[in-house]
Amino acid sequence: MQTACLVVRESRPLHGTTTLTGAKNAALVMMASLILTRGKSILYNVPFSTDIRHMAQLLQQLGAELFYDKDMQTLYVDTAHIRHYHVEYAMMKKMRASVLVMGPLLARFGTVSIALPGGCVIGDRPINYHLQSFEKMGAQITQVGEMISATISKAHSADIILEYPSVGATENILMLAVQTEGITRIVNAALEPEVLDFIVLLQKMGAHISIVPPATIEIEGVDELRPIEHTVINDRLEAGSLLLAAAITGGVIHLPNAPARSLELFLYKLQEMGHSVIIGQDNIGITLHATQEPKAVSFKTGPHPSFPTDLQAPMMVAQVVADGESVIEETVFESRLLHVRELQKMGAHITVEHNRAIVRGIEKLYGGPVIATDIRASCALVLAGLVAQGTTIITGIHHWRRGYHDLEGKLRHLGANIEIVGGQSIIFQDELRELKDVVL
Repeated sequence: MQTACLVVRESRPLHGTTTLTGAKNAALVMMASLILTRGKSILYNVPFSTDIRHMAQLLQQLGAELFYDKDMQTLYVDTAHIRHYHVEYAMMKKMRASVLVMGPLLARFGTVSIALPGGCVIGDRPINYHLQSFEKMGAQITQVGEMISATISKAHSADIILEYPSVGATENILMLAVQTEGITRIVNAALEPEVLDFIVLLQKMGAHISIVPPATIEIEGVDELRPIEHTVINDRLEAGSLLLAAAITGGVIHLPNAPARSLELFLYKLQEMGHSVIIGQDNIGITLHATQEPKAVSFKTGPHPSFPTDLQAPMMVAQVVADGESVIEETVFESRLLHVRELQKMGAHITVEHNRAIVRGIEKLYGGPVIATDIRASCALVLAGLVAQGTTIITGIHHWRRGYHDLEGKLRHLGANIEIVGGQSIIFQDELRELKDVVL
């Protein structure tokens, strides 16, 4: 079977209007949190990405019943019959977010057994913050090889001080703390937009949660949580990718439901490059008019509200074809510069020094065979292909499918020359079989 790949050809300036799908990073933890409830919940605006399907399969293995309406992007989940607390090794290796079932399974059953999670190869992402926090709340952790077991007879509240504001650790602690007697405090908590939306969902369940500036979350445990209906926030990372696609091709794009407030520093950097950015009323909606003479800018990634690490790779492409030199510093994941070597194959002038990339703008990139090493790298290579002379063939398409809900279709709608070829029909058939196994 021929390996599926993304084929991108040099495209005209992108123009048009498109809407965003729900944020994958928010939807995944929300799906995991439904383990805390017993009954039928509904999540709206859920993207149809591979990671979402994998989380759905995981929940089904635990005993949940699910139905996904692909047309309405609505997920129905009944958690009344969850009976299991062991997650299969193969399932854990499919995605990083699988670790997020630890907190709710501990809360529901007092025990959980998982393997170390998989996902993108973007550096060492240990779950020690998760495990240390569970131990502070009374859990006993044992690890044999890659298998981890945790048990807790009665969780107790605690002050959890995170050395780094880890999103996953913050979310896992929240899910154990919401039904733990007393008040648990997470100091130096992650406060990404996806975490804030997740807190809103937990509050709908009946959780007592408050945010204390500058970055502390206080949780007062309750006895029971109820099923909910909730609409997942729109994907700021998809918004950033689409804005960059228009920017690097010299086009115009309107995203009527884009969350501008979640992208303030990113939008500032686009303006600093010379692009015109218009924000809609109440900070909803973004319109970008690209400059024909973009100037290079430097930036450093970090926890929100700093520049998002998930937009570092796509933004680097914009610097590759801009005038001047930029310095890009990656402070979140030490191996999130693997896309550099692929961009270099296309003619990019980039030098890497530890966690810094020095980019010197050039006039032209050249298409060729490249490999996507993670979700955001796949996006960066697609953007590069839009302005590269000739044809860019991108393998590692599974990363693209893990992170995006038909982003290629949206780009085509805007005028991009992009398609998926090679083994496409077989891949789609496999996905349909997966979906039939999950959706009841």
